[in-house]
Amino acid sequence: MPKKLFKRFIPTPAAVKKHRSLGFLSHLLHDPYLFHLNKHSVSLAALVGVFCAFLPIPGQMPVAAAIALWVRCNLPISIALVWISNPLTIPPIFFATYKFGSWILQTPPMESTIALSWEWLTQDFVHIWQPLLVGSLITAVVFSLLSYVAVQLFWRWHVVSQWRKRRQDRAQSRKRH
Repeated sequence: MPKKLFKRFIPTPAAVKKHRSLGFLSHLLHDPYLFHLNKHSVSLAALVGVFCAFLPIPGQMPVAAAIALWVRCNLPISIALVWISNPLTIPPIFFATYKFGSWILQTPPMESTIALSWEWLTQDFVHIWQPLLVGSLITAVVFSLLSYVAVQLFWRWHVVSQWRKRRQDRAQSRKRH
């Protein structure tokens, strides 16, 4: 089952519960559904993590953790998938979502250099926030739904291939005896 594959890469529930930065959630981390590795929990965690990865907000990980707690899906996978948008991928992701949002809203894209300063934030960001938000939300919904379906299909494929392998192994062992 894909469960073995995922178990190799995610931390144990005990390790998550001991993590200092999650101490404020310790009373909520005893729910076993937050660490289940089944098709539903992992695919829902992929949906949550990928959705939050495309949100143009600071603190994507706490948002993903809160949603994972709310919908009771795999917490470590939800948080890990937020790292799709990391310091290397954030500029191209948000540039693409901004361009997409400008296209959807039919507004001309603003040709400006991004400078992380208060002046840029007060002057230029007010012109780009709507296309960025619209593009990011639409992209988040599309890619999170695609990731949900992809995990569902991968899980199903993996289970079926394991069934076939076991059936072939049993047939071969019967031929030998």
